[in-house]
Amino acid sequence: MKAIAPKSIGFILFLFVALVTHTTSAQEVTWLSWSEAAALATSEENPKKIFVDVYTDWCGWCKKMDKDTFQNAEVAAYMDANFYMVKLDGEGKEPIEYKGRTFNFVPSGRKGYHEFAAALMGGKLSYPTTIFLDEEMNMLSPVPGYQKPEPFLNIAKYFGDDIYKEKDWKTYSSKGK
Repeated sequence: MKAIAPKSIGFILFLFVALVTHTTSAQEVTWLSWSEAAALATSEENPKKIFVDVYTDWCGWCKKMDKDTFQNAEVAAYMDANFYMVKLDGEGKEPIEYKGRTFNFVPSGRKGYHEFAAALMGGKLSYPTTIFLDEEMNMLSPVPGYQKPEPFLNIAKYFGDDIYKEKDWKTYSSKGK
């Protein structure tokens, strides 16, 4: 049996440390179902706002946003601290209760759509779309399209830190210009 050279041991150790560092830098978001988030929002003493990521299984930009934005450590930590995070399949089949109404899947074309997704997006089915709701589950804003981590975090803080109550988006978003 051949002995491992000291240089090889150093290289293997380097790879191990690099892998562990990379693995720990990605933070997982705690995703909830709509019913779980709604239950928390109505039962907790100090409820969080609700964030809804509306996606479809076939949406490439949705998958990219999951990988690039929601797994970003800073984004994940902020969102987990300030929002109940909901994944909502825009073509999901399960009925959803919201403000005394039941929303259902509507067969249409080859796949169909969920009425709740359509209601949250104002009838404009576009994926991905992220939705921000306040602590009482009232609409703050839908945000259509893929968002990179830094611009997404800027949007999330606008709602999560209640800046929207003091400044309009245009004033807030031009703060660094």
